[in-house]
Amino acid sequence: MNRKHIAAATAAITAAGLATAIALTPSATAGQTAPTVDDTRSAILAALSRDLRISPEQAQRRLATEATAARTDAALKSLLGAGYGGAWMDATGTTLTVAVTDAGHAEKVRALGAVPKTVSRSAAQLDATKAKLDAKAAGAPESVPGWYVDVTTNEVVVLANPGGEAAARAWAGSGVRVATSAEDPKPYIDVIGGNSYSFGSSRCSVGFSVEGGFVTAGHCGSAGTRTSNPSGVVAGSSFPGNDYGWVRVDAGNTPRALVNRYPGTVPVAGSQEAPVGASVCRSGATTGWRCGTIQQKNATVNYPQGSVTGLTRTSACAQPGDSGGSWLAGDQAQGVTSGGSGNCTSGGTFYFQPLLEILQVYNLRLLTSGNPPTSTTQPTGPTTTTTNPPGGGTWAPYTAYAVGAQVTYSGATYRALQAHTSQPGWEPPNTPALWQRI
Repeated sequence: MNRKHIAAATAAITAAGLATAIALTPSATAGQTAPTVDDTRSAILAALSRDLRISPEQAQRRLATEATAARTDAALKSLLGAGYGGAWMDATGTTLTVAVTDAGHAEKVRALGAVPKTVSRSAAQLDATKAKLDAKAAGAPESVPGWYVDVTTNEVVVLANPGGEAAARAWAGSGVRVATSAEDPKPYIDVIGGNSYSFGSSRCSVGFSVEGGFVTAGHCGSAGTRTSNPSGVVAGSSFPGNDYGWVRVDAGNTPRALVNRYPGTVPVAGSQEAPVGASVCRSGATTGWRCGTIQQKNATVNYPQGSVTGLTRTSACAQPGDSGGSWLAGDQAQGVTSGGSGNCTSGGTFYFQPLLEILQVYNLRLLTSGNPPTSTTQPTGPTTTTTNPPGGGTWAPYTAYAVGAQVTYSGATYRALQAHTSQPGWEPPNTPALWQRI
């Protein structure tokens, strides 16, 4: 994606009504000075430069390109429908490739500044193949640490520890690729650090603030478990199978739309999903702020406690105690730390639970810099109100919606509560965490 293509893609998406403004908004915690926009951006660029081994200028160009690529990907999902085969950024973060099952769709991809690649399987077909493996996850051999959809090769990949390849092939059956891997994933837990919370004798990391509390990993406390610092109770938890949960905090705790970047904070502006290949940064109590890239989505991991499906596979390192912590693409919330294989010294492979599923399951509203936090105590100062974008049209899947966008569905009008890319099954009446009827 060169500068000319970026400009053309941005114009095309804006004309289609799918553009989402991305801005770093200064914010502050009580008793602290708010970081400036320049301070926040400089810190993000410095972390990307350090972990991706690129210059700050290259990091700045990469973030701008990836923001456009995320909107382009969302638009093409809608345009291509069943012909969409997935999308990914190249290693330099400059080119977005979009897979199509029909060569006739190639021009639509080029028109939005991306590179087309004709493949034999659609994204839906790959997901269906992986779903069959997920359905028999309980019978997976111990030598299989997980499996995932790899859009770059148009395959479903089953991982096998050395010596376990034959058992993996016998279990997985045809239509997948078995790859040898030394991964030995475990959930991250039990180390004290900044932005941590305690439950019993263990600790994890806070994910993202939602109205009334915060989201985190499911293995960080079962429903009904008391937490401290901040104090509250685990209101919902799912692990294994999934790895998500949320904590309803006690009175006196005020959730804020911020993520610790060690030092300072990053304001959370939305939850636009980033594509495969995009850069991503993670915050956790043990290792602080770490960055890498998104490698694959819709991965299944076999932890000792059982398999977890629907995770995102990355190169951004994490360690025990980082579990539940925040993942961001720029200032867009992506998910919470689940676990991984490796550490921040030797590297490895690391996973996060995507955020939108958590919000939908528990009917939660993500706090962003565009909507002020709801305190559990009486406010001591003025609150800020914002004007939401109007949007319009009939709701459709694979479409990027900004906060405040308005759509119609079955004769009723709905307003988007948080930025997201719609999926089949996420119709407004079915997703009160995403849409409010007006």
